Amino acid sequence: MRLPAPRIAPLTDADLTPEARAALAALPKFARAFNIFRTQAHKPAALSAFLAWGNYILSPANALPARERELAILRTGYLCKAGYEWAQHCLIGQQAGLTGTEIAAIKVGADAPGWSALDAAILRACDELVQGHFITDPTWAALAELGDEGRIDLVYTVGQYTQVSMLLNSAGVQLDAMLTPDPDLDHR
Repeated sequence: MRLPAPRIAPLTDADLTPEARAALAALPKFARAFNIFRTQAHKPAALSAFLAWGNYILSPANALPARERELAILRTGYLCKAGYEWAQHCLIGQQAGLTGTEIAAIKVGADAPGWSALDAAILRACDELVQGHFITDPTWAALAELGDEGRIDLVYTVGQYTQVSMLLNSAGVQLDAMLTPDPDLDHR
């Protein structure tokens, strides 16, 4: 975590406006208390729009298979030094089939041993998008297996989680109780 305390505190049940309650109602019950959403509930219309787009990114409509999507999300969160994002998606990534060894290797990136050519290309594309906002020709070619739809959804996924990371880091969203901090991303 970059900050020891939130700059914008998550709303409590007592603080929720009817609009915020309606926006949170779109989430599964278990997620309605998450600090990310309770922080975003300060701006209910934006939270609703965020959830619509985020649901696309996390849905089967995204052309990236779940494992490859989580590979991209975790690399993006790591590059953005977003401890909350990293912690949440370590759990989601494991559910999508990433191993603990792979999750640790995401921190090293495309040059870590053991990646398939496609996995390495996805990780390299994340680096290029976060650092230069552009996928180079060699990396684009290495992503050919994803097809045009998959490459577009990779850009959308990295863009979504770059935005999420900026909000989490800037607002100081703290880990939910069930999340484990990562010492590489806890900068307090």
